[in-house]
Amino acid sequence: MVLMLKGKYTNRLSLRFTDPELETRFSVEKEKQSGAAFSCSCVVLLFTAVMEVLIDPWLVANYVTLAIGEVLLLILTICSLAAIFPRVFPKRLVSFSTWIDHTRWARNTWAMAAIFIVTMADIVDMLSCRPPESSTTETTAVTPVTTAVSACSENPKYYSYIAVLALIATTMLVQVSHMVKLTLMLLITGATGVVNIYSWRDIFDLYDLTRFKEYRVNLVPSKYAMSVMIFIMMVSFYYFSRHVEKLARTLFLWKIEVHEQKEKVYEMRRWNEALVTNMLPEHVARHFLGSKKRDEELYSQSYDEIGVMFASIPNFSDFYTEESINNGGIECLRFLNEIISDFDSLLDEPQFRFITKIKTIGSTYMAASGVTSDNNTNGYACMKKEEISDRERWQHLADLADFALAMKVTLMNINYQSFNNFMLRIGLNKGGVLAGVIGARKPHFDIWGNTVNVASRMESTGVMGNIQVVEDCYCILKDYGFRFVRRGPIFVKGKGELLTYFLKGREKQGSFINGSFVTLPHQVVDSS
Repeated sequence: MVLMLKGKYTNRLSLRFTDPELETRFSVEKEKQSGAAFSCSCVVLLFTAVMEVLIDPWLVANYVTLAIGEVLLLILTICSLAAIFPRVFPKRLVSFSTWIDHTRWARNTWAMAAIFIVTMADIVDMLSCRPPESSTTETTAVTPVTTAVSACSENPKYYSYIAVLALIATTMLVQVSHMVKLTLMLLITGATGVVNIYSWRDIFDLYDLTRFKEYRVNLVPSKYAMSVMIFIMMVSFYYFSRHVEKLARTLFLWKIEVHEQKEKVYEMRRWNEALVTNMLPEHVARHFLGSKKRDEELYSQSYDEIGVMFASIPNFSDFYTEESINNGGIECLRFLNEIISDFDSLLDEPQFRFITKIKTIGSTYMAASGVTSDNNTNGYACMKKEEISDRERWQHLADLADFALAMKVTLMNINYQSFNNFMLRIGLNKGGVLAGVIGARKPHFDIWGNTVNVASRMESTGVMGNIQVVEDCYCILKDYGFRFVRRGPIFVKGKGELLTYFLKGREKQGSFINGSFVTLPHQVVDSS
């Protein structure tokens, strides 16, 4: 038969989990109180000897059992304590003690040995107390008179109380199951009952005759009364031990449940952090994850020198249809998602670490460079702005130009594999912006300013297959080895005429990063 314990099935009699793996985990769990339990056995034996000395100081067997029993119990106790205090005892003894704590049958054997020693010490002392020789004369007015009464014969009930101490010592063995405790308690109760009823029959009869001679007829013999008392105590202690083990198993399941909940919370937190990090730049995500923010609290940050890029696929609108052959447009969206995902994967490369994706609007991809946690240092956290050279200050803009070239190569590879002819129209600009997070339930990181507007105009007024930049970007990027073709002045809504250039590629197959040229496989040189 089984019962439910916190949602887990256990045997109704033994309380063992029906799941073998769960039972094994419970059985190998370290019990730090095991050393204290064996120490309790030593104390019980010591107080047993003291009580017997007070009853009969001339009983030699008492001193013998005390000496032998204490030595054996001390050995058991030290072997149990070694695992708790590993620095005090030798390593071999600590290893042996650890093995006992983690092996069920060894723990049970150790516990049974301790209780057997305590019980046998009491039984040997009881058997060493011989019933006195008594002579009685049958007269009408004379009752039996004891001629030689030993001290232990005058107080036989105390030895039954000593057996109760042994039961208490058994209850203290928290590292063993209640079934093993029941076996030990039956051993104590049975052995004491046999001695009381058979070996000490004459002693208890004489005790009843001496102490209760006036109402002895209606009295339950002490040998039976003490045996029943020990049995009742045994049942009480066993019920307590069973209740304690049931609580221990329930706490064990709670610990497992708490551990699983912590794992779930940790995993959920990792997913949340990953989600927030994908939605927001890393330093902005740390700002929101690092402390509790109120919904109305606004995050904003101004940047003086960043790069902004808009890249669109103008001919994707011709490709998109909602006909049944495209499953109502879903296949077109799936293809666009593959393109955008390939663009996103470029950001995982080390040379693009200072580039942040801002958002996508339809088939338009928006990114920025230099949006870092250290305002206006663009990744050089240990240096002041005035200590950074122009080449180091605008390296992120060169990386953004490299990223735009890499996007063109990526789209070209996609066209080759899918037999399409998509082309990018890209606009670049540099300058100052204001960055911030808008929204509390669905936060969105965005940038605003004239720099963003001009970059958007560079894309919208550009030519497919080209990267259009303003004159300020041209003056900076040409020092990094980029090749340009002068387009000339064009009219930009709200800005008038602006001189623009088409970025075609690099003059050298490399990128200047930290003072050395590093080959970038995505770079191409346009020979036209």
